[in-house]
Amino acid sequence: MNKTYSALNLFREGLRGQRGWAPAWRSPKPKPAYDVIVIGGGGHGLATAYYLAKVHGVRNVAVLEKGWIGGGNSGRNTTVVRSDYYYPESAALYDMSVRLYEGLSRELNYNIMLSQRGMMILAHSEAEMEIAARQVNAMQINGIDSQLLDTEGVRKLAPILNFDRGARYPIHGAMYQGRGGTARHDAVVWGFARGADRLGVDIIQNCEVTDVIVEGGRVTGVATTRGEIRADRIGAAVAGHSSVLAHMAGYRLPIHSYALQAFVSEPLKPVLDTVVLSPGHGTYVSQSDKGGLVFGGGLDRIPSYGQRGNLPVQETVIGGLSEMVPMFSKVKLLRHWAGIVDVTPDSSPIIGPSGVEGLYLNCGWGTGGFKAIPVGGYMLAHILATGRHHDLSRPFDLSRFTRGRLIDEGAASGIAH
Repeated sequence: MNKTYSALNLFREGLRGQRGWAPAWRSPKPKPAYDVIVIGGGGHGLATAYYLAKVHGVRNVAVLEKGWIGGGNSGRNTTVVRSDYYYPESAALYDMSVRLYEGLSRELNYNIMLSQRGMMILAHSEAEMEIAARQVNAMQINGIDSQLLDTEGVRKLAPILNFDRGARYPIHGAMYQGRGGTARHDAVVWGFARGADRLGVDIIQNCEVTDVIVEGGRVTGVATTRGEIRADRIGAAVAGHSSVLAHMAGYRLPIHSYALQAFVSEPLKPVLDTVVLSPGHGTYVSQSDKGGLVFGGGLDRIPSYGQRGNLPVQETVIGGLSEMVPMFSKVKLLRHWAGIVDVTPDSSPIIGPSGVEGLYLNCGWGTGGFKAIPVGGYMLAHILATGRHHDLSRPFDLSRFTRGRLIDEGAASGIAH
């Protein structure tokens, strides 16, 4: 009876234009001033606002989004969650993010559909197996749940992979993190938006920042398409457009922006219950709860803000997937898209002061932005509220590029992935 009633409600609301449903968050007019402004209404920006209000009690906060909530990279990614990073600084940061993800549905009272189905990174030669063993040892020392699988271990988890000994990239084994997996990207964004709104945060959509107001050497507000808005502290979480915002405020970032393509196939019956990345093929894939294959590969190495992708990358990624799982070569592609990612020289994020007083950064996540949403927001909220670094964010300060203290996670970030 309830299911029938629910289905009828859905049908009725569809015909009525959804006029009978209460909005999940308010759409207020911007006030002239706030204690804190967060630029960017994606996952990181909304998480920042939520943790500002929930953890630090800072509730006079505005989140400014030039489009709609979740319309940027948060809605344009392949939803992988993992923490199998090499260096201690990265391992601690990303594992905190996984721990936050593990409690996020309860925290937000919103089902983010976290599925810890495991993450597997294949090795295709004896040399790669040796490197994988070293990486697994390092991860275990860092407290990350990681294990080394042989060929049979991989076969048990993903028997549909290409185990032909004559394959161009034969499978020798894999690194595996059982706590890795996927989450529903829309649900993560909507959950943080609703949670922040209920704590008093103003979420202002269709409000593009057109300039950063700097007076007396410090940031005092922003000019927007909806007028000037003032605040003493501003957090920037705008992903691939971080360098654009930096230009407005008069500083430079060691960042290049690239398109990262992703693909979804037609729905299939369940055939893959883990996430698989093959560095050799340059492709990674998982299967969504709807049955579609969600997959992607490497960056388009021509800096761009185009969100359509291009044919050469599509050919590489789709060809790689067809070799990795030959049975997928007959599957029809449903759609593809591209997100704009901001990549630093060491493939690690930038968290902390921008160099202009009052303006703080959360950027440079490259291809790892979605998996870091909770921790990125938590760290930026801490800095905005206290004026100082959290212990986990300090190594990722912008000053590391002048001090030479880089954290080169190119391999673990998968740039390929």
